[in-house]
Amino acid sequence: MSDDFTRLGTDLRLLGDLEQQNSRMRGSDLFIRTRTETGKVDLATLTQVENLQQALLLRFLTPVGELAQLGHPDYGCRLYELIGEPNTETNRNRAKLYTLLALQAEPRVREVLAVSVTTRRSQPTQVDIRARVKVIDSDTELNLVFPFFFEGATP
Repeated sequence: MSDDFTRLGTDLRLLGDLEQQNSRMRGSDLFIRTRTETGKVDLATLTQVENLQQALLLRFLTPVGELAQLGHPDYGCRLYELIGEPNTETNRNRAKLYTLLALQAEPRVREVLAVSVTTRRSQPTQVDIRARVKVIDSDTELNLVFPFFFEGATP
């Protein structure tokens, strides 16, 4: 397969940290770039794999149903249902399931290779959700780390 990433598209850059973004920080979500040759300012964009990476993080950050009025009732992820719950094995498994469902809904993901949910030792209410996926029309693997906070009581 070729590494032609044209099907991954181009979009505005909305997230600052494509490696470990865990909130949208509403109200300050547009980025700009300055053209070196003219000094003019443009909105920053993302292309190729970075665009898919941002799209997946935005899907994780959006509660299912939040975009229903815009015609996308199934867009998003159910991780928000776990906020306030304790960090138990059952809830970590639910987080993994919700992540898998969100990844399967993304048409630019060809295959989910792995998803793991591990607790941070220093913060018992926080887990790192790690996902490895293959991108459509490519052998490229994308690795994501999504910090998630249960914020509930620890068992």
